[in-house]
Amino acid sequence: METDIITAYVSIGSNLGDRAGNLLLAVRGLMEASFSVNKLSAIYETEPHGVESQPTFLNMAAEIFVTNISASQMMARMLRIEYLLGRRHKAEKKPRTVDLDLLLFGDYVCETDFLTLPHPRMFERRFVLAPLAEIAPHVLFPTTQKTIPQMLAETDDFSIVKRWNPNPKAENAERKVNLKKRMQDA
Repeated sequence: METDIITAYVSIGSNLGDRAGNLLLAVRGLMEASFSVNKLSAIYETEPHGVESQPTFLNMAAEIFVTNISASQMMARMLRIEYLLGRRHKAEKKPRTVDLDLLLFGDYVCETDFLTLPHPRMFERRFVLAPLAEIAPHVLFPTTQKTIPQMLAETDDFSIVKRWNPNPKAENAERKVNLKKRMQDA
């Protein structure tokens, strides 16, 4: 008997505590939940979307292969991971140690009290689309048949989303060295 492999995409975010460490713990949690993590995007530093007075987020996206599991079962496992990593309230617009959102589950479309797929607000969120476009540029959004990069280009969200550098002092020092070298070469 052949088992179908479904490709799912998950958004991972954190804006409390050791943000990068929380992302790594979330990825580990996904693997321990028997998900096959196939690809990870770079980590992006992002403004909180639609709220003020919160720390900046670190966000990334994951491509995950799943077998013998429904979208609802996957979401339930992800909620458990969030809980184990310290998230107690799934309320929107609150700071969080980790946030896992199931964005796409193959081309499955559903709307229940527990789960809506594709994620209903992902096309409004640059912090979701930028990392997702990096790892899934050819994936078509099931309801519009647009690619993720097309959706990113069309979003009305203009919040700042930039690749995260864990050592900004080293980046600035490198820029100064490069600038000095260019000035000497001129």
